[in-house]
Amino acid sequence: MSVLLAALAATLLTALPATALPVPAGAAAAAPGTRLGACGPGQLCLWPKADFRGSAWTHELAGTDLESCVALPPGASAQALANRTGRPVTTYQSVECAETGEFETYPGRGTWVPQTPYQVRAFKIWER
Repeated sequence: MSVLLAALAATLLTALPATALPVPAGAAAAAPGTRLGACGPGQLCLWPKADFRGSAWTHELAGTDLESCVALPPGASAQALANRTGRPVTTYQSVECAETGEFETYPGRGTWVPQTPYQVRAFKIWER
């Protein structure tokens, strides 16, 4: 269900200006006055605080091995993300990308998540 909501949100985000975004029922919404985080085409951006606050970690396909577990810096976690890689990205609560903790996959056509459902500590970018 959450993957479906993320796909719906991605479609809406790419079709509407950021100031006129409707929010599907059950989807996370940015607080009033909160803007989407800046994240360039082809990038995965992760922010340490909700609502795209703090200095983002940015990853691109050119510097990231596909389908490999990439941990955030030791002791770090993310609470907001934007996926503009063009590829699905799975985020993990576990620093080892273990599926025994929480994990979620986000489509890559333009997904902005102002508040992740758990502390993101690692991710994988998938081939397709």
